[in-house]
Amino acid sequence: MSPSLPSGELTDGPLVGPMVRLAWPIVVIQLLQVAYNVADTFWLGALSSDAVGALSLAFPLIFFLISIGGGFTAAGSILVAQYIGAGSEDEASAVAGQTLSFVSIVAVAISLVGFLLVDPMLGLFPADDRTAAFVVPMAADYMRVFFLGSPFLFGFFVFVSLMRGYGNTRTPMRIMAVSVLVNVVLDPIFIFGWGPITGMKIEGAAIATVLSRALATVMGLYVIFGTDAGPEVRLNHLTPDFARIREIVRLGVPTAAEQSTSSLAMVVLTGMVATFPPAVVAAYGLGNRLSSLVFLPAMGLGQATNTMVGQNLGGERPDRAERAVRLAVALVAGVMLAVSLVAVLFPEPLVSVFLSADTPRVAETIDHGSDYLRIMAVMFIFMGVLQVVLGAFRGAGNTRTALVFSMVTLWVARVPATYYLVFVEGWGPTGIWVAVALGDIVGAIAAVAWFLRGTWKRTVVSASDPALAD
Repeated sequence: MSPSLPSGELTDGPLVGPMVRLAWPIVVIQLLQVAYNVADTFWLGALSSDAVGALSLAFPLIFFLISIGGGFTAAGSILVAQYIGAGSEDEASAVAGQTLSFVSIVAVAISLVGFLLVDPMLGLFPADDRTAAFVVPMAADYMRVFFLGSPFLFGFFVFVSLMRGYGNTRTPMRIMAVSVLVNVVLDPIFIFGWGPITGMKIEGAAIATVLSRALATVMGLYVIFGTDAGPEVRLNHLTPDFARIREIVRLGVPTAAEQSTSSLAMVVLTGMVATFPPAVVAAYGLGNRLSSLVFLPAMGLGQATNTMVGQNLGGERPDRAERAVRLAVALVAGVMLAVSLVAVLFPEPLVSVFLSADTPRVAETIDHGSDYLRIMAVMFIFMGVLQVVLGAFRGAGNTRTALVFSMVTLWVARVPATYYLVFVEGWGPTGIWVAVALGDIVGAIAAVAWFLRGTWKRTVVSASDPALAD
């Protein structure tokens, strides 16, 4: 395996080609992640509707805990990118090793905490008699297996982040594809049984996920320790170095807080939406599903911007870093404008794709979903711009700044606006749709205004810093 981008291409020469080559594999990785979820939902749906409900109940809680550790993987990506840009591959490899060892410890801790707190966490959800009797116990079974195997999940996350900081996004994409294929094959075997393997129902889905992620982690570790396709980590790099760990924690804690508070905001919003009739709740879910697909190119360009900014600031080229951000903003705005026009012109067909003719209240759900999509289309460009600018802040090591503007988007704008428009002004479902759009619009405008000040263009590493030298 060879790096997807030649050394120095991110810090010299044209910008468009390298940025696109960085971004598209990231988008594919996220699409493959969707394939993971679709495979689990498909096979569990063949088992029972309660199994699907259990998965839906378990996922927000799993995501909340995993997001805490995810911030430290992002810190590793930032530091690797800046050291690669500074021409210090030895430091990049050392930081990669420290990220691997530190996140492994964090992953084990989260695994134990998650396993022990499964029942109390599920007890936070209000549940009717049937849900409490059937769905909640299945969700608990899934979560216990998942948390026991979660260190393997973190192993792959760390690998993807470190490789992205290095400038290689194609290798993680290929490994992710293999992992998804393995999961698709293992799901029915462990859920329903085959040959000597007894069907384990929902626990089987969790086992299939853990095994496929474990395979991805092993392949990722081989790439890092056995090839030159990424940071060349050696065993001595895994020995705890508290100077480097402090830097990982300093950068990682705000990102962990950003991800976990974002997931918490979505839980709060879902709670407010749940006060509406089922058709509105279903339309909200459909709109969010479509929005998550639209979000993929924005996230790909945002993470590519993270690497471009990190390497160019590390290479002491702040003007090129800023040009990369402006280019990414233009690219994402163009893509999102096209998507917005499609959403405004053809909302009903887009919403109907996710509904069958025998879905309860299908016509009412399509009407609400179409209204949501039309209003949400207004904010697609702002959503894309926000992700790119947040990527720039993270790439520069300004993870606290990224946290602030994520909080502005969700907790200052979207959550209060939803409550005010729905419960005070009485706008009904329209208040939900408008508040969703308003959050990203306010967040994007505030983030861009801060970006234009230019104070973000400072590197957080120095290859000559004795505190970080070997």
